[in-house]
Amino acid sequence: MSKSLSEKFVIFGNPVEHSKSPQMHNAGFDHFSIDASYEKYLLEDAKKIKKIFLDNKFSGANITVPHKETAFAQADEVIGIAKKIGAVNTYVKENGKVLAYNTDGPGFLKAIESFGEVKKVLIIGAGGTARAIAFALQEQGKEVSILNRSKEKLAFFKENGFVTYTWDSFRLDHFDLVVNSTSAGLSDDLYPCNKTQLENIFLNSVNAFDCIYGKETPFLSLAKEEGLKTKDGEDMLLYQGILAFEYFSKKPANKTLIEIMRNALKKD
Repeated sequence: MSKSLSEKFVIFGNPVEHSKSPQMHNAGFDHFSIDASYEKYLLEDAKKIKKIFLDNKFSGANITVPHKETAFAQADEVIGIAKKIGAVNTYVKENGKVLAYNTDGPGFLKAIESFGEVKKVLIIGAGGTARAIAFALQEQGKEVSILNRSKEKLAFFKENGFVTYTWDSFRLDHFDLVVNSTSAGLSDDLYPCNKTQLENIFLNSVNAFDCIYGKETPFLSLAKEEGLKTKDGEDMLLYQGILAFEYFSKKPANKTLIEIMRNALKKD
C-alpha cells in the first residue's frame, strides 16, 4: 500500500515574509503527528488565488492582507459570519471545492478578553480585518464606530449599521477600546490617522489594540504614553490560527495545543 502524500498548507499575502503562521501551524501538525507542511506564499495577483490554490493541490490556506476580499469573491462556498463580512482568511479544500471561513473576528474577541468589559469601540481602518472585527463586536451587542481616511470604503459599514467617520468628519467621543486594523506601523513608522487626532482619541479612551504583532507600533507606543492599557495582535493571530487549524486538521483544540502554538509564535 503506497504512503499517502503529505498535505500542503500555505499563507497567501503581500507582504508575507513577516508571517509567523508557518511556525505556529507546523508545531500543531507535529503535536498531532499529522503528515503536513505549512509555508509562506508571496501572492502578488490576488485574482489568481483560487487557481494557484487548486493547481498546487493545497489542502488549506490562510489569507492575509491585502487579499481577503478577493479570496471571498473566488470561493466556491463561504461559511458562517464570513458571508456578512465579505472577506475571508481561511480556505479549506473539500471534495474539490474551495470552502472559505473568517476566523479573524472570533480570534479578536478571544484576544480582547483581558481588557474586561468593553462596550464602545472605535476601529481605525476599513479593510477586511476591520470588517471581521466590526461584525464580531456587533454580534455581541457592542457599539462600534469606524474611522477611515477615505469615504468610499465606509459605505459598506454604513449600510450595515455602523457609525462611520472620515478623518475630516470625526467627532471626539469616549471609547473603551481603540483598534488599529490598518497596516500603518507594520513596515514603517506611520500612525493609522493624524497623530494629533490620535492623541485626542486616546485622551478619551481606556484600551488600545493593534492587529499588528511582534513589534511596538507607533500607535501602541503613543497609547502607552497616554496611559492606556495596550495589546498587540499576537493573541488574535494565535486564536484565529487555532480556529483555522481546527478546520485544517479536523481536530478540536485543547489546552496543550494552544500552549504549543503560542510557544511556536514566540520563536524568532
